[in-house]
Amino acid sequence: MIRLKNIFFFVIVGLALSSCVTSRKVNYMQEPGKRIPHYADTIDYEEYKLRTNDRLYIYVYSLDEKIMKMYNAGGDRYQSQQMMRGGGGYGTGSYANYELYTYLVDENGDIMFPTIGKVHVAGLTTRETKFKLEEELSSLLKEIPGYSTISVEVTIQQRSFCLIGTQSGRFPITKEKMTIFEAIAHIGNIHEFGDRSRIKIVREKDGKTTIKTFDVRSKDIINSEFYYVEPNDIIYVREIKGKSFGINHATVGLAVVSTTISFGVFVYSLVQLGINLSK
Repeated sequence: MIRLKNIFFFVIVGLALSSCVTSRKVNYMQEPGKRIPHYADTIDYEEYKLRTNDRLYIYVYSLDEKIMKMYNAGGDRYQSQQMMRGGGGYGTGSYANYELYTYLVDENGDIMFPTIGKVHVAGLTTRETKFKLEEELSSLLKEIPGYSTISVEVTIQQRSFCLIGTQSGRFPITKEKMTIFEAIAHIGNIHEFGDRSRIKIVREKDGKTTIKTFDVRSKDIINSEFYYVEPNDIIYVREIKGKSFGINHATVGLAVVSTTISFGVFVYSLVQLGINLSK
């Protein structure tokens, strides 16, 4: 009986330990060392360069109301943004409205812009695209009597990243330079059983797809190439190794063990009873 009790005790302790998630497994900004990796100072943020299937919101500013209406489908920037939010991406509404106020980068890397025609933008940043359109429009419109200087605003719409693993979904990139910590906060933190030590990022750049692994717990992450999230990144967070034997199954495990031990004790008692009666 004593031996059975000892076995039962060690089984309970083992299940408790296996279900334990320590602060070291989940805390961020930890000092490198003791299995927390060091990352060299390789951070080099590059402005996003436009790719095929990107959608651009382009707004032309001018003192000439006719020019505003010609290029901005009515000239009301606020109205166009409101209709666009209600017509595409993460909102609800008519997708036709969204298409009306955005320009698709086609398979050749071009957009079709009114009065100019095809404009090649693939490989350019939004800033470079802005300057290119301003130059093209200025050259085209300067012959018009009363021409005034124009300015162009260019932003990328539907920028997002994907997360798969303990939590899954597509999430919007809400600012120009979103960090990995802001992305994590945006999804409401990584699940308790997400393995922060081996996060994978699937990233497409210059027509090539790469898969890189990093430990988001390391303080050095802020100096690395993994610090900024890029549009269309796929972030994979796997479950902690052995989690399936952890707290989620501890109750079931304890029930099975206790039932087995109880049955063993019962059989042992019957055998002992039989021996005593035969004496």
